[in-house]
Amino acid sequence: MATISSTAATPTPSTTSVTKSAASALLTSLNTGSGVDTNTLVTSLVEAQFAAKTAALTARSDKLTAQISGVSTLKSAITDFTAALETLVKGGTLQSQPTSSNNSVFTATPISGAKLTGMTASISVERLATAQAAVSTAVASKSAPLGSGVFTLTVGTKNADGTVAGTGEPIQIEIQDGTLTSVAAAINAKKAGVTASVVTDADGTAYLSLKGETGAAKAFTLEASAESSAELKTFNVGSGTGGMTITGTATNARLTVDGITVERGSNAISDLVDGVKLDLVGTSTTPVSLSTSTPTTALTNAVEDFVFTYNQVLTELQKQTDPITGDLRGDSGAQNMLRSLKGLSMRDLLPGSAPGTPKTLAEIGVLTNRDGTLSVNSDTLSKAIASNPGALEAMFSNSNDGSGVLSAMNSIKLNATSTLYGLGASTKRYTEAQGDLTDQQDKLTLQQEKMTTRLTQQFASMNARVAAYKSTQTFMENQIKAWTNGDN
Repeated sequence: MATISSTAATPTPSTTSVTKSAASALLTSLNTGSGVDTNTLVTSLVEAQFAAKTAALTARSDKLTAQISGVSTLKSAITDFTAALETLVKGGTLQSQPTSSNNSVFTATPISGAKLTGMTASISVERLATAQAAVSTAVASKSAPLGSGVFTLTVGTKNADGTVAGTGEPIQIEIQDGTLTSVAAAINAKKAGVTASVVTDADGTAYLSLKGETGAAKAFTLEASAESSAELKTFNVGSGTGGMTITGTATNARLTVDGITVERGSNAISDLVDGVKLDLVGTSTTPVSLSTSTPTTALTNAVEDFVFTYNQVLTELQKQTDPITGDLRGDSGAQNMLRSLKGLSMRDLLPGSAPGTPKTLAEIGVLTNRDGTLSVNSDTLSKAIASNPGALEAMFSNSNDGSGVLSAMNSIKLNATSTLYGLGASTKRYTEAQGDLTDQQDKLTLQQEKMTTRLTQQFASMNARVAAYKSTQTFMENQIKAWTNGDN
């Protein structure tokens, strides 16, 4: 929460006040003038004259500071509340999770935003997707010279004769005075889906290993041009070209989903079961069940945490808008926010849902107390989760159609912080009022200074006259004494 504070600078004595004090001290020391402490008298008179206005401006300033602070507190409260709810909802822990009855065959994870309540499937994995792999004959060392030449790398589906029907243009890889290390680096630099690595034995003997991506469409051939060195030609891969030994073939995964046999080029599959990513890890002779589990505990905790945080925000809002003591009791933005929050428990969170489906927080056990705070009826909530888990999950889902608790809270936050009619507008209004108040305080200070100058001049003139009277009095007294002494 932003804290608004002000630091008063130490006032610098004005020329008038310094002169006034010096004159008063001089007259007093000479036992001339009126003998009145004009410095204190002028200050007291000025303060008395402007006391009411000063008090009014101070009270107004204190009130504006409290109002700005209150608005900042409420804006932070509703923003933090909504942000925390968004993090919880988008985390995915409040949605049904897919489960596999045999994780050694496949594992299942939810795809963000998917609604999986009640989803089931029977899956058999006949074959995993594999990648083509090849290994070269031994080379004396990874830095041994291999000459120069050009390789042609083709990636695609392998034909019956061992050739590859490329899905794109063949890739040319130029080698200049190569070594096993530089050949591997040149292949990897093309980023064509074929990864090259150098494997070295303990005695320094080295081998080139090539591996493609999984799937039948990811087979590859590698062929050195006729002009290439004999050493480079030993790394050819493909039918009739000799060279490297193929140690793995590129094949698709084959599996059956609810009786339908399909193939995929990867063992990570996201387009077979809606909302679920399957990661194949083994084969099976019997079907494996894919089902979902309702996050009962997570949903219960989410509702209870929501109510707890709601009550904290509401308590602060009621404090700020209290009709007697609240700093924001007349603030329209705070009042609108209060009305919006109080209507949340009865708000339709699932418009268009089937009849009988709980649509409001009140219908899942969130009760409104007499003081406006919320409480949770655990029995009602447990029954709602058991009978309508999909509705609970939909209420706390990351929906893009305007439904759910998060959308409702985002709407309340947007209206509450609006710079047109919400707390944002209140902040602007109070800040402008503070600026006007500063101008009024400056004008009042100027008036005080003018009055101080005027009174100081008046009392200085009075002191001068009194001094003249005292001088005359002294002269007369001395004359009288002289006359009296002469008679004696």
